[in-house]
Amino acid sequence: MAGKPKLHYTKGRGKMESIRWLLAAAGVEFEEEFIETKEDLEKLRNDGVLLFQQVPMVEMDGMRMVQTRAILSYIAAKYNLYGKDLKERAWIDMYVEGTTDLMGMIMYLPFQPADTKEKNLALIIERATTRYFPVYEKALKDHGQDYLVGNKLSWADVHLLEAILMVEECKPDVLSAFPLLQAFKGRISNIPTIKKFLQPGSQRKPPTDENFVAVVRKIFNI
Repeated sequence: MAGKPKLHYTKGRGKMESIRWLLAAAGVEFEEEFIETKEDLEKLRNDGVLLFQQVPMVEMDGMRMVQTRAILSYIAAKYNLYGKDLKERAWIDMYVEGTTDLMGMIMYLPFQPADTKEKNLALIIERATTRYFPVYEKALKDHGQDYLVGNKLSWADVHLLEAILMVEECKPDVLSAFPLLQAFKGRISNIPTIKKFLQPGSQRKPPTDENFVAVVRKIFNI
């Protein structure tokens, strides 16, 4: 299991996308082995490589890691994206948990019944603009620095940029009332490793569409 990290997941965003983002931001090249059928998933389960019978799973540093949060924490700590002390780590964790909650709402939107999608989309925009984005806008204003924590790039910044771009796919002008977040988006998007990940042809996955929803439902029996 030496060499590049190997990511085991479906050929879409889901819970693996934040892992792809963080590895890319750290400048780490990775390989992907896609689960494309129910049989692919069953093979992993039968081989005993999924600790809790679930994906995402990442083969890295001689480990087969599962549970999204554990994988992300490991990558952040390994590549110096997790603050300089416990207090900074606590702030990074709080910010990440917030963006995770927001991204979770967006992630599940394509899987919801058509008659509830409009209502749930409105709720996502409302939460983004009244609960989550004001927190990050205020943080940047209060300390006047380029990054959320410790004035250096951290997991919190990478996660927030991913969340901003996901919300913008739902509502392109969502940052209109957040000038500091607009500037933040520009800064973080231009970090060379992240800029590369945002280019066409990278391992970043497109938004979930109906075809991918159908594939996921078949693989996971949902």
